Amino acid sequence: MAKTESTGSTWRYRWAHRQNVRRVSTYRGAEAAWRRRDDELRRLRVLAAEFQGSAAAGAGLPLELASDEVVLWALPAAQLVEVRHTTVLPAPDLTVAPQTGPLRPRRPDGVRVTDAGMAVITSRRLVLLGGRGRREWAYGRITGLAHDPAAPVTLIQALDRRPTSGLLLPTDAAPDFRFKLTLAFADAIEQRAAVLAQLDELIAEHAQLKPFRPAVNTPAQARFTARVPGGRRTLAVAAAIALLVPAALIESDPSDPTGSPEEAVAATPAPTHSAAPALIRPTPVRVTPPPKPTRSTRPSPSASQGPRCGAPENPLGYDFCGGTRIRKPAAEVCDWFDCVPQFWSGRGYLVQCRDGSVSLTGGRSNACAEHGKVRRTVAK
Repeated sequence: MAKTESTGSTWRYRWAHRQNVRRVSTYRGAEAAWRRRDDELRRLRVLAAEFQGSAAAGAGLPLELASDEVVLWALPAAQLVEVRHTTVLPAPDLTVAPQTGPLRPRRPDGVRVTDAGMAVITSRRLVLLGGRGRREWAYGRITGLAHDPAAPVTLIQALDRRPTSGLLLPTDAAPDFRFKLTLAFADAIEQRAAVLAQLDELIAEHAQLKPFRPAVNTPAQARFTARVPGGRRTLAVAAAIALLVPAALIESDPSDPTGSPEEAVAATPAPTHSAAPALIRPTPVRVTPPPKPTRSTRPSPSASQGPRCGAPENPLGYDFCGGTRIRKPAAEVCDWFDCVPQFWSGRGYLVQCRDGSVSLTGGRSNACAEHGKVRRTVAK
């Protein structure tokens, strides 16, 4: 009778445990990032619906309000900046997508600070109450508006023939300032409903990107390569070494350890006028061997470090961000993705189904038929 291992310590069970721990950890990280963005979008939606000001909010400010003007928001720490060189800014729009990356607390090149004070957003204008005076931008006279994506600077162009100016804000207050300025500008042109509709669309699109809880790996799915420490990578390195060692031996030419060039002996005939033929030493002809080509090794592919748009971490470079469709996936794709049964019998490109599994039936009428239809394409 063949000797078997204990079921609690076999390599298959250990492989399944490692895979499940890795998948759950990746899922929890992706789900937490998705939850943070979802909360931010819903916070902006509530703010857009309830954002309003009052005339009483301007009490105590050295600012005269018109009869139909109200104060919407005030920020006590702001700096007035001006651009040294002439620039053309894009026309103001109503884009309300939340900030995707952190802002750096620095001033862009070509921008200088000229004053500091309190920034006030009203229903009709943006005002800076500075130490050197007051600077204001009426919404009806703004011709260009640009938010720096890397620095907390908002530049504004107006019809007052002055150089392009704007505000430098604290990094933590810049996203809310930009959003509330967009809402005030939308109210001025009666487009608050368009902002709300855009936020609703962003929330609906983000809901479709919610990561699925990964399926549980079973010991029966383990491959024999899992028994080798490092798996397929170790086998690939061993195969590469097995190919490179003979090549290195050939290049080193072990049959000629001295490395001296070969010599070919060419015999010359004896002269005929001599009665007694003399022995003539053959002249050696030195033959230089041709230079041997150098071999260059191709670097092994590395794992993608960029964002994967919800795809699990993998060294194959596969993601959900869009790109080249994958019709011939790598042999280890099922080690990193949850493959459907009979995965390799599919005839198409790689897609993710609604239940989170991946299938090789993209582009066919029955793609993901038993898994809730196609959700999105896996690309590289």
